[in-house]
Amino acid sequence: MTGVENVEVVVAHRQRATLRVGDVFLKIDGNQAYTDVEVAAMERVPIPTPQVLWRKPPVLALAALPGKALGRLGEPSDASPAAWAAAGAAARKLHEQPLPPWPGRSAGQFAAELETECAWLIGNGVLPADLVTRNRRIAEAALRPWTPAFIHGDFQITHVFVDGDELTGVIDWSEASRGDALFDLATLTLGHEERLDDLLAGYGADADRDVIRAWWSLRSLLAIRWLTEHGFDPSAPGCEIDVLRARM
Repeated sequence: MTGVENVEVVVAHRQRATLRVGDVFLKIDGNQAYTDVEVAAMERVPIPTPQVLWRKPPVLALAALPGKALGRLGEPSDASPAAWAAAGAAARKLHEQPLPPWPGRSAGQFAAELETECAWLIGNGVLPADLVTRNRRIAEAALRPWTPAFIHGDFQITHVFVDGDELTGVIDWSEASRGDALFDLATLTLGHEERLDDLLAGYGADADRDVIRAWWSLRSLLAIRWLTEHGFDPSAPGCEIDVLRARM
């Protein structure tokens, strides 16, 4: 990395920071358990991931992926339908892998978090009670028994890289675990529901769209407090609060 003139802060909050130095990403995590999961997951998955260059806790150095992110939350995605289908095909490959040895959150854990966050949103006047109640009712459809799959856990649009119509890799595996495959599909299409057909063209039409919609509501309700406390704006156009409003 000698001779590099610019250092870019990609993301920074109280739990984690990611810097770009030339063609190297430096991830600094206060909890090394997340880094352990990230490295172990990338060793197991059948889809492209960044190359691990070195690790000196608390820093993990990763090579940059070619291409660009599939899009950004709050902005239209200019990626082609074929690129979205490629992301869906990669998700299917991941979900069909043998389960990782570590667990994930259960439906019961999600239900408890949902109750806590809905009470906080209403009790603190963050959102109108009818908006929270409506979306909580929708979200409960996701809290059914599911067959565990190997999931990315944070399969958001900025974590999937494409070059033209081809998927070049998926980043940020620190939340990989056993879980509901439809959670990944909902995370990727959050705020981009118009691209769900393109995604499922690659993933397979057997995915339950009603459950994906339920996860949109559930993930948004759970995320608002964390985003607010870590310097992000869930009320920005096209982001989590708009996703909840779209269900009304």
